[in-house]
Amino acid sequence: MKERIIFQNEACLVINKLPGESSEFPDLDPSGEKEKFPFPVQRLDVPVSGCLLIARTREAAAFLGAAFAGHEGGVEKRYWAIVEKTPAAGSLPKKAELVHWLGVDKKTNKAFAFEADKKPGLKKAVLRYRVLGEGDRYLFLEIDLVTGRHHQIRAQLAAIGLHIKGDLKYGAKRSEKSGGIRLHAFSLAFPNPVVPGETIRVQAPPPFMDSLWLAFEKAADAGSSPAGQFF
Repeated sequence: MKERIIFQNEACLVINKLPGESSEFPDLDPSGEKEKFPFPVQRLDVPVSGCLLIARTREAAAFLGAAFAGHEGGVEKRYWAIVEKTPAAGSLPKKAELVHWLGVDKKTNKAFAFEADKKPGLKKAVLRYRVLGEGDRYLFLEIDLVTGRHHQIRAQLAAIGLHIKGDLKYGAKRSEKSGGIRLHAFSLAFPNPVVPGETIRVQAPPPFMDSLWLAFEKAADAGSSPAGQFF
């Protein structure tokens, strides 16, 4: 675990989570007590990899929780996604903002995205994406996650006919050998709980750098934007 710690101070730490791992990280809390510190400020789906922020104190948890809820601001969540080339990909704009209203089927643990708030209990979901590049069978998307809903990226992409490689639950053709999906929380920015006015920015490389992730990384380097600017 130590080699996967990207950042740490007395208030928090960021870990490069592997696909297949729970965000709870029970090994960080041998006692197994609920809400024992440290505990995750955010949640990444089990098959998703990348930057996971963990609070080390109750005060840091309250401060960072407010920031992620949008009360304090200063949070930026950027993801890399490798999606299958479907018929919908042919007419996909190179960059756009997606706005949906999400509901969750608790029996199947699956989110569904609607274009309008037609049902009680739906939550607004917003993300921005841009196409960084493509291969013969896949598109490389960089995603700025504005809100943080259950399975948000997976459900919103599925709603426009795109499927993340390996994500059978949301329409992918086949699973990944690793058991994960090609969705990676590449970078995270958040206010420093220790130093007022300071923003902490971290990046996590994909855990397994095969030919697809190397091609994505090359496309990202070619189309990189300044920190904090998406379009």
